[in-house]
Amino acid sequence: MIKLGVNTVLFGGFDFRTAMEHIKWAGYDAAEVSAIKGMCEHLCLDTWKRDAAEIKSIVSDLQLPLTGMEEAALDEERLMMAFEAGAEIGIPVVNIGPGGSKDVPDDLGKSIELIAKMAEKAEPFGVKLCVKAHVGAAIWNTPTTLKALAQIKSPAFGVDMDPSHIHRAGEVPKEALKEVISRVKHVHIRDCVGLGPSPGTPELQACGRGDIDLLGYCQVMVKAGYDGPVNLEVIGAKDYALSRCAIIAAESYGYLNACLKASGGR
Repeated sequence: MIKLGVNTVLFGGFDFRTAMEHIKWAGYDAAEVSAIKGMCEHLCLDTWKRDAAEIKSIVSDLQLPLTGMEEAALDEERLMMAFEAGAEIGIPVVNIGPGGSKDVPDDLGKSIELIAKMAEKAEPFGVKLCVKAHVGAAIWNTPTTLKALAQIKSPAFGVDMDPSHIHRAGEVPKEALKEVISRVKHVHIRDCVGLGPSPGTPELQACGRGDIDLLGYCQVMVKAGYDGPVNLEVIGAKDYALSRCAIIAAESYGYLNACLKASGGR
């Protein structure tokens, strides 16, 4: 059964326990902890050794495992802390963006080289380093993702496939997914209205409200036998009331759960 979770960045205006409680109450099986410096640090990598016991206690109390961590930055020093924290706390996947710019030709090669290096450094910790195509970054669509896949051989490397970024790259996410699914180890998921460049307001990122064929996307995942984490990632809600964040989480759960059930994945 595919596990559905929520990235705690949706509840960035609230503490970690509050985020986890509302994710659990919305029906999810799991969560992804946000460790995004400058945006939402429910896991602060600078103090993770001090905070690890409390995080593990909350996870245990709620029976809500952490299937991922979003560190976001392609930064060697922070990633080493993320790998160590993931191994200690029991978080199997560390998610980042690729860095660089699609408008700077040399950036793609530099990003791939650094990602390959950091994936090898993740191996001894038993965690996976996953990278997603990101609007405006060096890896921004399926062709650039495939270039990375051709060059990065570490078993600790995987694709974090986010349909909203692929949609904003002008592609059809369910078709793009078929090209990379064999190397996908994490899925960030949300909906999107229009081609961006932003994914829209938090409400319009709720699954089922936008233009992406998420049912078709789920069907591709299930047909390929994907059984890794699927975590809702909604950004921009840090100033929202708790009730608004909880509604977005619950609405998205209902939609995704129905899509996966109809596809045979739950």
